[in-house]
Amino acid sequence: MPIIKDPYLFNEQSLFVDLEAVLGRRLYLKIEGFNFAGSIKLKPAREMVERAEREGLIGPGSTLVESSSGNLGVALSMIAASKGYRFVCVIDPRCNPATRQLMESLGAQVDLVTEPDPVDGFLGARLNHVRDLCESDERYIWLNQYTNPGNWGAHYRWTAPEISHQFPELDVLFVGAGTTGTLMGCARYFREHRPDVRIVAVDAAGSVSFGGQPATRLIPGLGMSVRPPQLDESLIDDVVMVEELDTVRACHRLAAGGFLLGGSTGTVVHGAMSWLADHDAQDATAVAISPDLGRPYLETVYDPDWVLDHFGAEALATAEVTAAPDQRSDPASGRRHTAPAADPVATASLRSFVQ
Repeated sequence: MPIIKDPYLFNEQSLFVDLEAVLGRRLYLKIEGFNFAGSIKLKPAREMVERAEREGLIGPGSTLVESSSGNLGVALSMIAASKGYRFVCVIDPRCNPATRQLMESLGAQVDLVTEPDPVDGFLGARLNHVRDLCESDERYIWLNQYTNPGNWGAHYRWTAPEISHQFPELDVLFVGAGTTGTLMGCARYFREHRPDVRIVAVDAAGSVSFGGQPATRLIPGLGMSVRPPQLDESLIDDVVMVEELDTVRACHRLAAGGFLLGGSTGTVVHGAMSWLADHDAQDATAVAISPDLGRPYLETVYDPDWVLDHFGAEALATAEVTAAPDQRSDPASGRRHTAPAADPVATASLRSFVQ
């Protein structure tokens, strides 16, 4: 058993769950929630902070600041507390109440933006607030997960090799798309080391990451209201879009089997099962990445009243993990899902925050 002095030094990296008994189809799920931050975001948080320390960008007296839908904020809160930095996390109303309370319990200052940007939604509003903080005081240091190479680099360094080592016969890997740090880190690693592995991105309906039309999203974690700067679609074989109703159903089905997992995990699992069904890949060795556990979602995804209010009575029943035909890749063509062209207004506004 390891003995550690800092909370960010512990992370269970080799836990995989075989979901065949729950889902009726073989799918291995890489569980990333067993660390003190409770999610896969511990990896990029640690990588970005340590990179900034090595480069002399932060030190005593620095205040870290980041925009987050929740999990990265928790990871940075924990690391900042351990290292003695102040930390300000900028969130929007989609952040789970339990997640906000956890950040504040770790000593972070949580700034809530309540009005979305007219073009870039809540993400744009969060980024505007971050910029205002940094302009107000030079001690504020924005790690900027959206452009920081430490975001994808952490998964190139840790997550992808962990999967590759465990599954030498891997055929397809399913990765959720948020900032696309996990997606790009894994995609780059497998393109370089095992190019035969298919990389399938799973995104939330209403996200514009792959050129879709923006729409309201209630479950934090996956999806973006502007195109992610780190995304390189040439490294991806397929894209599957998942409606939030199907996310909720997948979470409930997993919970009925004893696995209480996060909203992002429900999205990825549903997307993976849809793709495998469409491609008749019964014998494929398939792995999906589970970013977090379900406890922070007890007041949302796992709260019957919340689900009833937002998705109706049909979402409350444990449902089969299936996908609507228009949300699937085309099995006849064998090609990846082709999304509409990116919105030029959102793309232009994106350039303003990466510069």
